Amino acid sequence: MKGTEDNIMEKNNKKNKYKIILIITLIIFCIIAFLSTIFAIISSTNEKVIRGVKIQNIDASGLDRNQTDEKFKQLIQNMKDKTLILKYGDFESTLCLSEIKVDYNLDDALATAYNIGRSGNILKNNFEIVKTMLFGEEIEIQVSYDENELNKKIDSINSSIPGVVQEYSYYIEDENLLITKGKKGITINKNQLKAEIIEKINSLSTEEITINIPVTEKEPDNIDLNKIHSEIYREAQDAYVTKNPTTVHPNVNGVDFAVTMEEAQKIIEEDKDEYTIPLKITVASKTINDLGEEAFPDTLGTFSTRYDASNKNRSNNISLASEKINGTVIMPGEVFSYNQVVGKRTIDAGYKEAGAYAGGKVVQEVGGGICQVSSTLYNAVLYANLEIVERSNHHFETSYVDAGRDATVSWGTVDFKFKNNREYPIKIEAVSKNGVSKMSIKGIGTEKDYEVVIQSTVTSIINKETKYEEDDTLEEGKEVVIQEGHNGATSKTYKILKTNGVEVSRELLSSDMYYSLDKIIKKGTKKNVESTENSQNDVD
Repeated sequence: MKGTEDNIMEKNNKKNKYKIILIITLIIFCIIAFLSTIFAIISSTNEKVIRGVKIQNIDASGLDRNQTDEKFKQLIQNMKDKTLILKYGDFESTLCLSEIKVDYNLDDALATAYNIGRSGNILKNNFEIVKTMLFGEEIEIQVSYDENELNKKIDSINSSIPGVVQEYSYYIEDENLLITKGKKGITINKNQLKAEIIEKINSLSTEEITINIPVTEKEPDNIDLNKIHSEIYREAQDAYVTKNPTTVHPNVNGVDFAVTMEEAQKIIEEDKDEYTIPLKITVASKTINDLGEEAFPDTLGTFSTRYDASNKNRSNNISLASEKINGTVIMPGEVFSYNQVVGKRTIDAGYKEAGAYAGGKVVQEVGGGICQVSSTLYNAVLYANLEIVERSNHHFETSYVDAGRDATVSWGTVDFKFKNNREYPIKIEAVSKNGVSKMSIKGIGTEKDYEVVIQSTVTSIINKETKYEEDDTLEEGKEVVIQEGHNGATSKTYKILKTNGVEVSRELLSSDMYYSLDKIIKKGTKKNVESTENSQNDVD
């Protein structure tokens, strides 16, 4: 019996132990639950980023929304404005991050940082908070950039770095193909350089960033005659027009080697730096200029100015420059250069001396007057809504166009250029005779064309000054005006585009300043002999 009682007591003791353990466990769980709830409540009312959070390796702990916004937006703006210095020995180049359109997705990164410990249930939030405090949490800002622009920048640097490998090159001159052999050199390790640039962009560094350009040595490619031949070879093709839709097909001159491939190969096997391979050129029988109205049925823009036809030399220059540009065809994407087309203004080229501005005076200069042609053409180009590439105003205001509507040119320094930004070829019709210079841009009109209005306004007047020049050949007291002069001005010129009479855009073309031209008066200083003698007798 005693053994049975002992067993019963042992069983009761075990039950009591289990009850105690259960009670203690429940108490601990309740305490943890209570503390977790308190911890969660405290955390939920905390408006700051949890301790241990880093954004792009920059500590964001304890910052509220406004503080994180302010801190990181300023860092990112500073980074966007940053210029990286790329160096190779003494060579140095720069890369503005704005060039490659660097951008940072800051909003998502800040939202992720702020939501740590706030996005789940109590247990999950507490776990995230404790884990972040103990081990930290790194958040990356997603960075974007224009890879094409970065590649172009690296290619540009690679072409100008000292000692760069020179690959073989070729060009056509008259009826010869000239090939220049390559030279051994260095080339940029583009993938490595790109990786280093991206790493610096991601760093949000506040320091000046300098990157040493990684390079490798490279042998030039061997001259590939088959490749060159395939690139230059073409058959002669006459110009023609197809309809529906209207498409202008330009003439193409045929090009081919004038020797066999074997003979050409022997030429480049010689130990020389440059090789000449003769070409056979087949000229097209019908050029785009021969198409006439079929290819250029519409007048896209036209403008006329007047000149004094009795001034024979100036009229000659205006007429000659007009003849040079008349019939010029500009293909889509091509740039017209006035100086290249008209050529150097010399006596041998037929130009004569005529009035031109120089050194604040009107002087006689070979080619004087051709700026009237470039200015007339400039206005026709504006009315055709073509892209202006280069244009400069005169030093003084002209008499043949309003302020802001002139285009000066000078051989070797100042040019007038425009680009055919249309989808079809255009042709210049230029006629200057009987005191009228008329320029027209011919082509194919489209439904997308606008009505163009050019608006030029004088914004201020610069008054001329009067200057005297002593002249000992004129009697004392006598004055002769040798230059009337005129006032200067400042102006603003706008191009206004309209559709059905309604303005759709207004573009400032230029803000120009024209200097005043002094009035010059010769003042006599020559003494009258008779007056001098009479004066001496009076004194005696």
